[in-house]
Amino acid sequence: MKQPILFLLGVLLCGCAEAPQAFYPAPGAREVAPDTRLTIHFRSEPAVGAGGMIRIWDAETDTPVDSLDLSIPAGPAEPTKLPKPDYTPVPYDYDQPRHTNATIRPGTPSGAAGPTSDRYQLTIIGGFTDAFHFHPVIVHGTKAEIYPHHNLLTYGRTYYVTIDDGVLTTSENDFHGIDKSDGWRFSTRASAPVGRRLVVSADGTGDFHTVQGALDFIPDHSDEPWTVFVRNGDYEELVYSRNKSNVTIEGESREGVYIHYPNNEVFNPHPDDVATNEWPGTFPSRRAAFMADNCTDVTFRNLTIATTLTGQAEGLLLMGERYVLEHVTVRGSGDALQANGPVYLFDCLIEGHGDTILGRGPAFFDRCTLISRGPFMWIRNTEANHGNVFVDCTLRGVGDGAVIARTNGRYPHCEAVLLRCRLENIRPEGWHGLEHGTFDVHYWEYDSRNLADGTPVEVSQRAKGSRQLTAERDSLTIRNYSDPAWVLGWDPKR
Repeated sequence: MKQPILFLLGVLLCGCAEAPQAFYPAPGAREVAPDTRLTIHFRSEPAVGAGGMIRIWDAETDTPVDSLDLSIPAGPAEPTKLPKPDYTPVPYDYDQPRHTNATIRPGTPSGAAGPTSDRYQLTIIGGFTDAFHFHPVIVHGTKAEIYPHHNLLTYGRTYYVTIDDGVLTTSENDFHGIDKSDGWRFSTRASAPVGRRLVVSADGTGDFHTVQGALDFIPDHSDEPWTVFVRNGDYEELVYSRNKSNVTIEGESREGVYIHYPNNEVFNPHPDDVATNEWPGTFPSRRAAFMADNCTDVTFRNLTIATTLTGQAEGLLLMGERYVLEHVTVRGSGDALQANGPVYLFDCLIEGHGDTILGRGPAFFDRCTLISRGPFMWIRNTEANHGNVFVDCTLRGVGDGAVIARTNGRYPHCEAVLLRCRLENIRPEGWHGLEHGTFDVHYWEYDSRNLADGTPVEVSQRAKGSRQLTAERDSLTIRNYSDPAWVLGWDPKR
């Protein structure tokens, strides 16, 4: 029987009436998912100490299977100040043996970069052995959530937890750690789920506790369809998946499923010796909250994805072929959504601080809403494919710096096309960077309207080199760009 998320302890743990009020998994719990978090609810807000160990032990062998050293900082807090390195000299190889924290040391190189330094916390996520920085403990209010290293707990085992004195403290000084005799032990499920519909639940009652756990379970390059159904809940986790095919990630409700993490280019930067960019074969980026890398035919539906840091910080980063987003909210900072490869978006909200959409495209936005403080996009497509196309969308600027798109002259074929869109608080010139040369740039609009009253947007001051399409002169162009299959080279509605 699946256990409830909390268990009132009294004096069972820590031996005092002032002990933490609840733990998850509950002491003695069974049927726990191996990707579980460890949660402690205190009477008052705890503080994370600067040292000490959290360990998870195999109860049968009395050996530690995971250790979190709180003396190691989570990750960088300031930008790395080094000369920009070159890009990888050879395309990144995604078809490598799949390793986890259980099979190889975190930070082991998987491409042209050198080993990742162990001066910060490291965990392998989704087979990316170069590893990610992460927070071993995150506190919100009176709840402390402990993040074990990924993929170390397994099915059919019993574990117990120990926490050194000083790892977590309270103003009442009523918590002094947990040792074996305190009895925080639990057992994982006997076996993995059966079938290709996986349920994720933050309260522990699903097949998996985390989105990452479900994605890790799905075999790479699957020809069979898989569904990851995410129940309403708060999922504070860093998600990275690669080589997944024919997968639908569907939330119970758009506002009820919140997948987020405090990640950006500072916290998880590109390697010191290899740069990353938007092109196929580049070294993978690690700075987004949710990354789908080298994936094909993946659908996101009815959920919210966000990073909670600012800077170069995507909520969602897509690299691959044939993505669909339906009724999805993406929140980030600079580069809130990075879209590389054909992406179709329907009824989505994308919110960011500038260059809110980044990538090489092509991307088709159908009845979506975009909110941005700076440029809505920095599109980097070449002549090989289309860029970003917006049909019946809403673009809302915040502050006085919002323009539709910008360029710097390095992308002579960049393309952003707006058809029948509603605009609010966008600078009169509309576009930036065309002074570097228009070349084959397509910065085009057709029938842009004011959001407030539906009247035509005043376009007399639009930047030189941009273009206003007309029904009389450009009917074929408008018809073509209204067709997602024509723009994307694939029909997402089939």
